[in-house]
Amino acid sequence: MRSEMTKRVGRTRRLTVLGQDPSLLADDGNALTVQVEVPIEALAAGPRGSRVHVVDFDASTNTFYRPFELGDDDEFANERDISALVINPHFHAQNVWAITMSTLSRFENALGRRASWAVPGGGAFPGAAPGHGHILKVAPHAFAEANAYYSRRDEGLLFGYFPGRDRKPVFTCLSHDVVVHETTHALVDGLRPHFSEPSSIDQAAFHEGFADVVALLSVFRHEEVISVALKAKGHRINRKALTVDALAASALMGLADQLGQEMPGVRGNALRRSVELKPEDVNDAEYREEPHKRGEVLVAAVMRAFLEVWVRRLQPLISERAEVDRGRVIEEGADAASHLLSMVIRALDYTPPVDVQFSDFLSALLTVDAELYPDDRRYGYRDAIRQSCAAYGIRPVKTNSDGIWDPPPNAAKISLARNPFESLKHDADEAFAFVWENQKRLKLHPEAYTWVSSVRPVTRVDVDGFTLRETVAEYVQSLSLRARELKSFGLKAPKGMPGDTRVRLNGGGVLVFDEFGRLKFHVGSGVRSKKQSDRLQTLWETGFYSEKRLRQPMRRFAQMHLERALPPRRFVGEGW
Repeated sequence: MRSEMTKRVGRTRRLTVLGQDPSLLADDGNALTVQVEVPIEALAAGPRGSRVHVVDFDASTNTFYRPFELGDDDEFANERDISALVINPHFHAQNVWAITMSTLSRFENALGRRASWAVPGGGAFPGAAPGHGHILKVAPHAFAEANAYYSRRDEGLLFGYFPGRDRKPVFTCLSHDVVVHETTHALVDGLRPHFSEPSSIDQAAFHEGFADVVALLSVFRHEEVISVALKAKGHRINRKALTVDALAASALMGLADQLGQEMPGVRGNALRRSVELKPEDVNDAEYREEPHKRGEVLVAAVMRAFLEVWVRRLQPLISERAEVDRGRVIEEGADAASHLLSMVIRALDYTPPVDVQFSDFLSALLTVDAELYPDDRRYGYRDAIRQSCAAYGIRPVKTNSDGIWDPPPNAAKISLARNPFESLKHDADEAFAFVWENQKRLKLHPEAYTWVSSVRPVTRVDVDGFTLRETVAEYVQSLSLRARELKSFGLKAPKGMPGDTRVRLNGGGVLVFDEFGRLKFHVGSGVRSKKQSDRLQTLWETGFYSEKRLRQPMRRFAQMHLERALPPRRFVGEGW
């Protein structure tokens, strides 16, 4: 008889995965497992579906594992022996497939549309966005190495394994946060392919910081994980333990104590450092100049906002009694993490497609949430985000009281007369025609190569059933010239760069239309933006134009993760 926990509901089913990793056990000493929702679809052995294909090949030993056939029932639903799960390659396949699919579904639900993977070879112009593929390959035992990374060139996620402290094998594919982290890299690369370029300290830090935020909030949205991470025992918790600082010391540090014990080179112990990071610490040069440390600033700001909202949700209970039911504390924490997770994912649609700064991301986050939830008074998510980010030196681009993007100043003059809106909602060629007709009003450079990288109709529904329909179109501009020509554009060439060096100025923007075709927001920067001087200086300092770098194959995310395990260093040299 099929277990209730594995019963299919609607268009989704639930599958068993580890709540965090084999080191985090349930209170009874057994495996800490959770159920994640994945779409119901036709599956081949692997598992292999329409979006994710597990390819269990080990390049280090030249071993191909028999593909796992995932049936209607969840055969691991009642397995509590952690040692049995750790040695079972079929559970590894289910764990990595289900978490990857669950993360994809979470992105698509938050964004209100499908999300594509990035694959190489799709750009029609050098530097253009890659094409989009349907299936992401996932290798749970890719190599014998303490690393895990996303590779656009390999079109997949590669998870390593290595001997742990007790010489028993440690499998990165069994870590919930690592799998979510790498899947997030793949999704962001599909949504914002230019974010992988280290064009500034913030952009170099954003991929890692954002992936850490999504991974940690994804773990905390499971009540079972919060229950174990909380150091408090018993059925009730004293209200003195329900402050931001107290929860940071219990729930966050309870999880941080487990993370990185066996995999510091994979995780970089980001959660522990982020929890311990104080606002005054970010004044140190390393948090301004070293990408991995800089990324921890974003993680610290968002996770402190998570704690603040968690406490606010508990206030009605705290004000009435000295002790609060432990189950309610856990439930409110999971709900806060889930809501904040959707917020940060949705913000991607409102970020510029090139040269993103933490301030851009904050304004995007505040704007998209205000569009869907105009009334923020109940728990004050946006207020918590603004205050926490400000404490860590991150302020929105817009200095108005809300910090949200302003509508285009000349929106009324922007014409749809020659562009049927019904076509514009789906057709990149129609969107490009719109951009062409309005290039002066949008303040685009007429000589730059321009292409529309995507057009995405969006339908989002809030908790009260309110539906927000938008169309999000992204365009990118590229202008190639010699370093000596920069001065005529009002830009500075990097010191020491030869005048005949060919450089590319990238610009672009996001166009957000309402359901009636009116332009609500235009977010981005042009190829002649003053930001270009800083961008070129950063690329020059990091060896972006060096012959050595141009000859090297690009597995940027593998290198990024290896550098997390190394001593901190400045954002200089040829590390990128």
